[in-house]
Order: sequence, then structure tokens, then C-alpha cells
Amino acid sequence: MAETNNIISPAQGRPSALKRALSDGRLVTVLVFLPPALLLFTLFVTLPLIEAAGYAGYKWSGYGDPTEWVGMRNFEILQKHSAFHQSLMNTVWVIVASCLLQIPLAMSMALLIYRKTWSNTVFRLIFFAPYILAEVATGLIWSFIFDGDYGVAAMASQALGGEPFFPLSDRTWAFPVVLFVVVWKFFGFHMMIFIAALQGIPEDLTEAARIDGAKPGQITWFVKLPLLKPAIAVSVFFAVIGSLQLFDLIVPLTNGGPSNSTHTIVSYLYTFGLTRLKVGFGSAVGIVLFLITVAFAVVYRNTAMKET
Repeated sequence: MAETNNIISPAQGRPSALKRALSDGRLVTVLVFLPPALLLFTLFVTLPLIEAAGYAGYKWSGYGDPTEWVGMRNFEILQKHSAFHQSLMNTVWVIVASCLLQIPLAMSMALLIYRKTWSNTVFRLIFFAPYILAEVATGLIWSFIFDGDYGVAAMASQALGGEPFFPLSDRTWAFPVVLFVVVWKFFGFHMMIFIAALQGIPEDLTEAARIDGAKPGQITWFVKLPLLKPAIAVSVFFAVIGSLQLFDLIVPLTNGGPSNSTHTIVSYLYTFGLTRLKVGFGSAVGIVLFLITVAFAVVYRNTAMKET
């Protein structure tokens, strides 16, 4: 009986969750770092969102206190404005180009240069360099390249003996140029995501497939690509969120022109809200953008990201 009484049950011998958190320092880490993060998030994200939701119901220039309540009028104007419809469609096209052109190209290049060699390292630096450039600097560089008076476009026109060509001032060519610059700018970022994922694939898997007689294309299709699904999901998420936020490239390239044909949602907000001192209207645009972004994030998190 004495021996039976001395037996300690597993539940009694196992430390509580609180004690484990205290012993490994997790609780201290949470108490130290969580309050500042919550404070910053509340000040710079939550409160501005609440204020924007309130301002969206006013006709307000941004000076003084908003007094002229217009209810849902800003949203009604937004619904009827053709430039806003164009900015929505342009944003969709940026998403399509990012997902169907930029990501496949980045994946293909990553498959070619993911191995650790000095030559591959050089190519990675070359392809990643555009991403390091600031968006405004990138826009200014490409606006010079496509300038029909003294840029590369002008030199090409002279060499071919044609009239000066201004693609950024042409409604047919302006937005395709924007899409090209977007793909060029962020191509390296997605390439590095895939390179990191490819380097994490165990060599044993590819070697086993090679021993079984699989060809390089079969190894890529049946071994590497299935293991890249988490990286693809992350890359698509960043591509869509980045497309919804695209602004810094648009202003130096086209500033939304010609005739408001190259606006994205954010550049539309900036042009028709802030620069024209219509803060209430701009807040309504911001609310629409916020709802679109949250809806995408929630749906994507519960579908594509859930499987990874």
C-alpha cells in the first residue's frame, strides 16, 4: 500500500501551461513586446480606420472640423464615377499580370538558378536589383526611357525613321507600359521566394526520382512543383496585396493619365481625394479598398492558405 500511495499520476507530475511559459520565457516575451505592438497598431491602423469610416459620411476638405453631413452621397458618387470603374479594372489587370505572368516567370527563373554556384549568385543579384530600387525612382527611370523627346523611345523612333512616339501619353499603350514596369520591378522578389523554397527541398527526393529513371522535366513537374505549393500561395498573396496597394509607380510614370486611364485604386484615392481636398470622398474610397483587401485576405486565408 505504501508503494501505491507514492505513485504520482502523469497529470500531477506535468507542469502547468503557465509554469512552462514562465520557465521558457514566453510569457515574459509576450508581456514585454505585445503592449507596444498593440499600442502602435491601435494608433496607426485601428484609429485611422475608425476615423476614415466617420469622415466618409461628410463633405470635408480636411481643414477644420467636418460639419456637412452627406450620408452615403460619397459612395453614390463613387459608384457612378467612370474613372473609379477604370481604376478598379486596372487594379484587376495588375493582379492578373502579377499572377499569370510575373509569378510563372519568377518560378521559371528560380528553377534555373536556385543551386548554390557563383554564377547563379550573380544572376540572382541582377534579377533582384530592380526590387531594391525605390518605387518612385523606378517610375522616374522608366518615364525617361519611354519619353518620346529624349528617352530610349525617341532614339528607337529616330533609328526606325518614324515619328516621335510617346507611349506614356497614348491611351492604348500607357497601361501596358505600367504592367511591364510592375512585372520588371517585383519579378526578383517572387524569384527569391521560390529560390528559398527550392533550396529547402531535400536532395534525397530528387535523387530518388532520378534513380527511378525520371527525366529533369518529370522531376520538376512531379517532385519540385508539388512541394512549391506553399511558396506559390505566399507569392500569390503578396502579389494581390501589392497590386491593391500599387501607387508609387503610377505617379511618376503617368500620374494616372492620359485621361485617368492608368489609375489604380490608391492613385485614384490620392488624385480625387487628397490633391483635390475632398478628404471625405477619399475616405470613402479608402473604406472600399479596405473592404476589398479584408475580403480577399479572409477568403484566401480560408482557402488557399488553409491547404498549405
